Amino acid sequence: MAAHPLYPLRTTLADINIDILNPWGRTRDVEIVGSGKSTLDDIASREAAAQGRVAKPDSHPERGYFYRGDQLQFARVGVPVLWIKTGTEFVGRPQGHGDQKISDYIARDYHQVTDTVRADWDLSGAVEDVQLLFRVGHALAEGNEYPQWKPGAEFKAIRDRSMSSDLR
Repeated sequence: MAAHPLYPLRTTLADINIDILNPWGRTRDVEIVGSGKSTLDDIASREAAAQGRVAKPDSHPERGYFYRGDQLQFARVGVPVLWIKTGTEFVGRPQGHGDQKISDYIARDYHQVTDTVRADWDLSGAVEDVQLLFRVGHALAEGNEYPQWKPGAEFKAIRDRSMSSDLR
């Protein structure tokens, strides 16, 4: 879709990537992959706060998830993107529980044949994350301003050019 859009990309407000949903329960936080790049972070932070949660920067940017995620194709053509991932502060769990769950998942299941749906998952965290992303999308649909890349974001110049032209 990013490479062959049906409509000019300048009319595409944003890409909201829904990937790697939280299967381990509710969290007090959520992490923004590639945080600091666009004003979508500000909207996500505001909507997370409305849920009583905190949006934090990606705790492991060195893993390069932003540059490996599905949203990257939209970023490359200038469309601001948002991708959140599981927070680490699990409600009713000790400190470190979230980091351990995520580390175990990466070591044992990520991109492995064992990466399957499990009966013991607590999808209440996934529900909250999807609700958060819905609220971000709703805010965009009801708002009057386009999300913007922040100064210094490597995709800002591409968006600026597309907004001033008839390029697809």
